[in-house]
Amino acid sequence: MLWPGGAPAHQRTGVGFDRQTQHATVTKVVKVSCQSVNASGGTPTGDTSTAEGSSAVQQANSTCKKATIRVDTGDDQGRTFTEIVQPDQSRQLEQGEKVVVAYEPSAPKDLQYSVTDVNRRIPMTVLAVIFAVAVVVVGRLRGVMALVALAASFLILNFFILPAILQGSNPLLVAVVGSSAIMLIALYLCHGLSARTSVAVLGTLISLMLIGFLGSWFVDWAALTGNTDDNTGLIHGLYPSIDMSGLLLAGIIIGSLGVLDDVTVTQTSAVWELHEANPAMGWRGLYRAGIRIGRDHIASVVNTLVLAYAGAALPLLLLFSIAQSSVGTVANSELVAEEIVRTLVGSIGLVASVPVTTALAALVVAADRPEPGTAAVAAPVPEMAPAGAPAAGPGQPRGGRGRRRKH
Repeated sequence: MLWPGGAPAHQRTGVGFDRQTQHATVTKVVKVSCQSVNASGGTPTGDTSTAEGSSAVQQANSTCKKATIRVDTGDDQGRTFTEIVQPDQSRQLEQGEKVVVAYEPSAPKDLQYSVTDVNRRIPMTVLAVIFAVAVVVVGRLRGVMALVALAASFLILNFFILPAILQGSNPLLVAVVGSSAIMLIALYLCHGLSARTSVAVLGTLISLMLIGFLGSWFVDWAALTGNTDDNTGLIHGLYPSIDMSGLLLAGIIIGSLGVLDDVTVTQTSAVWELHEANPAMGWRGLYRAGIRIGRDHIASVVNTLVLAYAGAALPLLLLFSIAQSSVGTVANSELVAEEIVRTLVGSIGLVASVPVTTALAALVVAADRPEPGTAAVAAPVPEMAPAGAPAAGPGQPRGGRGRRRKH
């Protein structure tokens, strides 16, 4: 019912990621005087009576780079253009470097192309190959199935979740359905069709629903709009029908799914192994033993989730530190409040998944345990006494008049 059939088309704005891009190569780099560039209209010199003007004079007296770039793809393949690189720019172009260039057809011909980024396809591909080899070498068949599940997750995200949200479907509902599909494929591919995997699936589903409920409640209560940076602002401008707060909720659910799978599978496996070690243990004993393992898991997983979000928001936290803002001011800003709600809601779902999954696993395992007395225990067959010999009394060995046999 939610299948989108492809993302809706729109008119390109030429802003941010919504630009036409091509691949290109830096063919030549020469050093030029920044003063000559400024004199030709490349950069204004500014007023020397101010600090900005003094900085401009220093820049004018330094050395810039003039790079010649050749377009390698698209209709203008082979076309070249030049770009001036200032000495204080973070990205310094080098001869032979592969770059990504933006194309703006409405601009003057000599300004239609500009360098926007470095082409990182080769190092990213090499890193992905190393990752895949490491997973297969260590995980063997399980590793292969994990890579297949990863590919399936990417396909669901790219062909269902993102287009469905762009079509205007409820982002929360799309995230729950898409995450459930990813979870079913990943868990059953990696761990097989078994009662153990099904318990992990059920525990993950219950935790996902809890995360969705809590996320929806607190995002609404905290009045989080989800429109906090240039990227979300661009999305809202291109597709006004998208519920941005719902998009925030979808991100919370999808971001929590990977850690949820880890917790539920680990807890289920722990209960099964406990049952194998002691088949006579009832479901209460299995639950108590499993929850002790889960407490250690909770402590490490929650810390991991918080540090992951803090690492992603580190530049933002640095800005607040530079501004010497108080902790209350920082936490109250929407940018940080989003991360706090995301972290705490996801952590609550993770914590809840431990007792839920452990209880389900203990009940399923205990249901397969044979009832007491159903399996008769074979008693040892007594040694037959020789004919005519008196029966052995209590505490006496058979085969003699109360004497021990010599061996």
